[in-house]
Amino acid sequence: MKKILIVNGPNLNLLGKREPEIYGAQSFDDYLNLLRKKYEGRLQIDYFQSNSEGELVTKLQDAGFSAIDGIVLNAGAYTHTSLAMADAISAVKVPVVEVHISNVFRREEFRHHSYLSPVCAGTIVGFGLKSYDLALEAFL
Repeated sequence: MKKILIVNGPNLNLLGKREPEIYGAQSFDDYLNLLRKKYEGRLQIDYFQSNSEGELVTKLQDAGFSAIDGIVLNAGAYTHTSLAMADAISAVKVPVVEVHISNVFRREEFRHHSYLSPVCAGTIVGFGLKSYDLALEAFL
């Protein structure tokens, strides 16, 4: 069974409450439970969320040299600002798939650039929470 870590960045702890017209009305905890049930026996899904860039970088580093098979990363706004996270992704040995709930290319101009996309195995945007499901499928 493959082991996958989902890492969520700032403000994603507010899913279901924050701007439901953009991010939906479902909490990530509820969605994570559905994912774990769907992939039971095929994927072990671990989860980490932080609003702190340093904690996210440390988690990527630790996970990237551990016995996991991949990382699904929604770095939130750090996607557009964090060279430190891009460097951490470049340094690790496991593939990282970048996900975004909204279609960032239909939003503000500053969201059109990702420091992470060039160092990730792939990027999935705009499919709501299903973006995570699509990323998990990529690891199967």
